[in-house]
Amino acid sequence: MSTFLSTFNRREVLQHAGAIGLGTALLTKFGTIAQAGESSDATQPPSHLVLETIKAGGLSHYSYFIGDKTAGVAVVIDPRRDVQVYLDLAEKHGMTITHAVETHVHADFVSGSRELADRTGTARIVASIEGDPGYGFKLDRPLRDGDQLTVGSIQLRGIHTPGHTPEHMSYLASSKDTGKAWGLFTGDFLFVGSVGRPDLMGVKNTDSLAKSLYQSVQNAYAQLPGELTIYPAHGPGSPCGAGIKAPEGDPTLAKERQGNPYWRMNDEAMFIEALLSAQPPVPYYWPRMKEINLAGPEILGGTPHVQRLKPDAFDRELRSNDMQLLDLRLMQAFAGGHIRGAMNIGYNEVLSMWGGWMLDPDRPIAIVKPAEGNFEDPLDWLSRVGLTNVKVALDGDMKAWINSGREFDSFQTMSVHDVKRQFPTDQMTLLDVRQPSEWDMGHIPGAKYMFLPEIPKRISELDQRKPVIVYCGNGYRASVAVSVLRANGFDARTVPGSWDAWTAAGYKAMKPAKPGKASDTTRTA
Repeated sequence: MSTFLSTFNRREVLQHAGAIGLGTALLTKFGTIAQAGESSDATQPPSHLVLETIKAGGLSHYSYFIGDKTAGVAVVIDPRRDVQVYLDLAEKHGMTITHAVETHVHADFVSGSRELADRTGTARIVASIEGDPGYGFKLDRPLRDGDQLTVGSIQLRGIHTPGHTPEHMSYLASSKDTGKAWGLFTGDFLFVGSVGRPDLMGVKNTDSLAKSLYQSVQNAYAQLPGELTIYPAHGPGSPCGAGIKAPEGDPTLAKERQGNPYWRMNDEAMFIEALLSAQPPVPYYWPRMKEINLAGPEILGGTPHVQRLKPDAFDRELRSNDMQLLDLRLMQAFAGGHIRGAMNIGYNEVLSMWGGWMLDPDRPIAIVKPAEGNFEDPLDWLSRVGLTNVKVALDGDMKAWINSGREFDSFQTMSVHDVKRQFPTDQMTLLDVRQPSEWDMGHIPGAKYMFLPEIPKRISELDQRKPVIVYCGNGYRASVAVSVLRANGFDARTVPGSWDAWTAAGYKAMKPAKPGKASDTTRTA
């Protein structure tokens, strides 16, 4: 007990697990599966190997390029859909990509394995068939627990780690020449400070998956040395696990055995209750990602093409077709002037996540980009979540639209100082659109809560006769919400800086007496 409490105090554990109310019963169930005398030195790949981590920022997704400089071959683990980055790495290092390896059927992004196989002509698709996933396409190399894949001097041994999904596979990387293990690719099973969520395959499967996850935590890595460096598929900000942390130094299996709260729980019931209580809301688009990846994603052959139109033709296209208009500029530019009815999701990789949440995959999309941005990046970001139906774009930027003499909408913003002076009030609505857990940690007095993705279906709960002042963490999500509200006839305005600015100004925060369940999006002031 004392070893555990030196790493995590009681309050930190309860907050991290989202298990407020479990009380002392929770702490008495902690044990350890750390091994005595474990080395604190992290393993490194042999010098003749290249290991590159590729981060898809908007999804907090990590994929890995592992290459053998001597043999001139490489493997990619959990590739994203826009695969040019892997092709560039292969060219840079003079290597041929021979395999695309999946840890599991992903729910948060479209897999790039089929794309990579098509673009290279050499990459074979490797994935687990444990649990009978039911792929709608042919795997080049189906794997079961204990099977081994050799790429040059790189050996990857599959370790079945079910729980996040039934088929989930981790990969122990070792050297063919020496047999020494140097890395552990943990997919969505083990993250820094967390584990994968077991609630993505419907309520009827959640309990059995949670039990499988507990058994995987207890047993799957039990014989592996603690100095192994771990390489997870996600980092902080991903909804694939609750409370994923950034590593301090090289992340190792020993550090997780000692410090990961889920790795310290040796009571199954407590583990499941704490884990499920901590999970954030499941993004609406994830079941669709799962279906796409099981069936086999459409091969795009590169960045999707978009037709660029001058204002006259762009206007006609908007009027004649059932277009979703997506304005990619940042919130201040959007407030200054935008085409009426546009949804604002700013030019950033997080467009993947919020585009998945907010856009209709069955309707064509028209885009307006910022003057300093390009068209290719947002098309790639959207394609990562299966949004490949961007049909037209305004040639140039918003300036071209304004200079053509067409109408545009604009609105005033409100500073946190104005919010402090105005609220609480019955004359306006102050709306918080952050995650439920963010509201629980502190919110502005007088605010009403509504989770951003739920605004379209709950909009009738807001009084259209009153101005709606919207805030989030820093203003990015607030601008998405305001664009939806203004498209529906509301006088809605953003608070630039939002919660960050409010706290920086030293203003008072409210907290609920008892936090709600992290996945429950209902909150009261």
